[in-house]
Amino acid sequence: MDGVVTQTALVHAAAWKEMFDNYLRQRAQQTGEKFVPFDSSHDYDNYVDGKPRLDGTQSFLQSRGINLPEGSPDDKSGSPTIYGLSNEKNNLVLEKIHTGGVKVYDGTIRYIQAVRAAGLRTAIVSSSANTVDVLNAAGIADLFDARVDGIVANERHLKGKPAPDTFLAAAQDLGVSPAHAAVFEDAQSGVAAGHAGHFALVVGVDRVGQADELRKHGADIVVQDVAELLG
Repeated sequence: MDGVVTQTALVHAAAWKEMFDNYLRQRAQQTGEKFVPFDSSHDYDNYVDGKPRLDGTQSFLQSRGINLPEGSPDDKSGSPTIYGLSNEKNNLVLEKIHTGGVKVYDGTIRYIQAVRAAGLRTAIVSSSANTVDVLNAAGIADLFDARVDGIVANERHLKGKPAPDTFLAAAQDLGVSPAHAAVFEDAQSGVAAGHAGHFALVVGVDRVGQADELRKHGADIVVQDVAELLG
């Protein structure tokens, strides 16, 4: 969803940066270490993009050699735990969505409408727990026959990307085998998941100039706009 169908990847990136910079700045003040801000390009692409929220938080912190306790789901937003920081990130995303709305990628919407008109079924896959809110805000919930998001993944105990579990579950919900399905992803972890699931086609959608990395992680083809596939 984020980065392929909706323009919320930019919202997520901004929320991750705001949350991590708040924590890193506070940590630097307490420890005397140099404040090194979260890099919205390198850090986002390599450690958090496409991953479940808790995994993304832990992955980035580990890259900085920071080990925090996991905490619990009801930890106060911004608390120095994996859950606390993740909760702050989620609150920031919801605030940005509610104040700025949700924009879609018009080319992707045209493509989805075209393939559905041709008789194909579609599923939306996202690691976000806010998928329903985003789809409703964008007015595109009716374009998908199935949804596998952070809430569904938790209920079914599905592993997050780069594991293929969520994509495989979506294919199953559509009643189609991976060998007859395609995955569309803008995240490196996402194309890796599609490749690991042995899908017939993994389309990398390059929104930020990372075409080579998407190919290295398993994309069969890379486009800048999904509408390019309409010919």
